[in-house]
Amino acid sequence: MSVRRSVLVLGLLEAFGPLSMDLYLPQLPRLAASLHTGDALAQATMSVCMIGLGVGQLVAGPLSDRFGRRRPLLIGVALFTVFSLACVLAPSVELLLVARLLQGLAGSAGLVITLAVARDLYSGADLSRMLSLLALVSASAPIVAPVVGGALALVLDWRGIFAALTAIGLGLFVLAFTGLRETLPAASRHSGGMRTVASHLHALGRDPVYVLVVAAAAAGGTAFFAYLSMSSFVLQDGFGLSPQLFSLFFAVNALANLLGAQLSRALVLRLGPGRLYLIGQLATALAAMLLLAVVLLGWGMTGVLASLAAFLFASGLGGPNGTTIALGGHAVRAGTAAAVLGTVTFTVGPLVGPLAALGGTSAHAMAVTIAVAAGVAAVGAVGAGVVLRRGVARVSRVGPPASSRGGV
Repeated sequence: MSVRRSVLVLGLLEAFGPLSMDLYLPQLPRLAASLHTGDALAQATMSVCMIGLGVGQLVAGPLSDRFGRRRPLLIGVALFTVFSLACVLAPSVELLLVARLLQGLAGSAGLVITLAVARDLYSGADLSRMLSLLALVSASAPIVAPVVGGALALVLDWRGIFAALTAIGLGLFVLAFTGLRETLPAASRHSGGMRTVASHLHALGRDPVYVLVVAAAAAGGTAFFAYLSMSSFVLQDGFGLSPQLFSLFFAVNALANLLGAQLSRALVLRLGPGRLYLIGQLATALAAMLLLAVVLLGWGMTGVLASLAAFLFASGLGGPNGTTIALGGHAVRAGTAAAVLGTVTFTVGPLVGPLAALGGTSAHAMAVTIAVAAGVAAVGAVGAGVVLRRGVARVSRVGPPASSRGGV
């Protein structure tokens, strides 16, 4: 599999999260009205999907360590397509919530196995650069999806959006079936059951760098989910943006995130993943504090839009390097390591976010949640940087592939 083909296939498979969320994001207020429910349950259709995307990785990741990457991935993509169709047919918000949870559980295979495949092929700075390249493809989804979703909202209701997701799932299955080879040799797979998985989890827990990066990822996921779930209500209901203008703003922010990831790719060989990760997390926290100040001082919609764009740009700068650092010492358990990292990223935010919105979805609630969570993530990143600088040994470190260069 050539590098260009790898980037295309893996990048599209990594887009399960953005596709599951962003395509129907402009429809959230209308979905609530259509199913005669409130904002909280409408947002919960995003929460349960993200929880599924997170929890499912704990299954798909270890399975890919045991049975290889290809088979679990194909099963997951096929089930994602089936459950997308179930969302189209859901007659009530309760059944939609169930279908969205199952959709997320199935789609998680694309997220976690993509990272495991990348770790099979690369390590160190090369892995950071590969993940940034993947963002060229995967980040196109949050750029294109809300714009397409806003345009589709002119002619389709939310059920039509989920029908489009069904078609996308079918296309991704064909792409994975024809374009992805197995990257985990049979000799590198483990044959054990839960005992082996438990030993892998124990090893991950003994790696202080991994634990700190995971903690930072949990907080960062909370900040991002607050933006994802609250911004449509804040900007459309609070500031009066139309679904089409909101979609355009959301696409611009996704582009800012992509530009941050590409700047990371340009700088990582010079600065190293560890230093660049710390810079990105600190910049993200500063942008979040700026957002909070803008809201508290009442500087209006322009200030909110600008500070959110800065927040997404900084997140893109640090993101690929955090994954590189976390997986760096765990080549023999890349699927499990990616699964735990992905699970906390996708589940903590959906659990905390609705609590932050209990008093109502407002600019203040969004800004406070993002600022606090980004601050916690920055503290975790600083801790990981301190441990790396002290040279504490990683657990069960395995040499990188022969084609790799650069260290963590």
